[in-house]
Amino acid sequence: MTDALNKVSGLNHLPIFPLPLVMLPNELLPLHIFEEKYRQMLRDVETNRNIFGITLFEPMESFIERPPLGSVGCAGEIREAETLDDGRSNILTLGLVRYRLIDYVDNGTEYLVGDVEYFEDDEDESGEVDLVADEVFSLFERLAKAAFKMGGSRGQMPQIQRADPESLSFLVTAAFNFDNERKYHLLEMTSTTERLSELKKVLDQAVGQIEESAEIQTVSKTNGHSKKKLDL
Repeated sequence: MTDALNKVSGLNHLPIFPLPLVMLPNELLPLHIFEEKYRQMLRDVETNRNIFGITLFEPMESFIERPPLGSVGCAGEIREAETLDDGRSNILTLGLVRYRLIDYVDNGTEYLVGDVEYFEDDEDESGEVDLVADEVFSLFERLAKAAFKMGGSRGQMPQIQRADPESLSFLVTAAFNFDNERKYHLLEMTSTTERLSELKKVLDQAVGQIEESAEIQTVSKTNGHSKKKLDL
């Protein structure tokens, strides 16, 4: 059992916070809590591992009043919390593991509570996942270096830690400003290889563009004097 699954072991009835966003495993998400029912939710989860679920819900695009059964969300652990004088809170949440919403549980609270089933990616039996992960990590490093260069190369470039393929796939997903539909699609996939393959297509297109932009920006700062010629 992974550390993430171990943290939620036995926590089958999970408070659900429906939001118009998608949270990923290992993604840090700051939230501002102001509604009374979610203030109560925070007080309740303090006594139950500081874990609650975030499920994508965009009520303006739907006639339903809550996320439908079968929805995929991500359990989050509160890592930091600041309670303001008026009762509102600022919290920092870390995504732990995905869940599928099986049913709703009526336990008398104003906020939603779901009967959930946790899951991670299926085990890869093709042997392809490590090869694709290597390609994605290499492209992601190039992208990060180009972005650092465009930012003026100030300070020291942060080292990108090589994670396991599944964690890497979510790290790369979080780095892109995908719309909710695409991010949710990547969240609910259970094949690490397929998710990495989709991300590789995005990186293949993005890396060349940002590297070229970084080079052009560098050349512009030297009044166009560069040993490298650009095809413009």
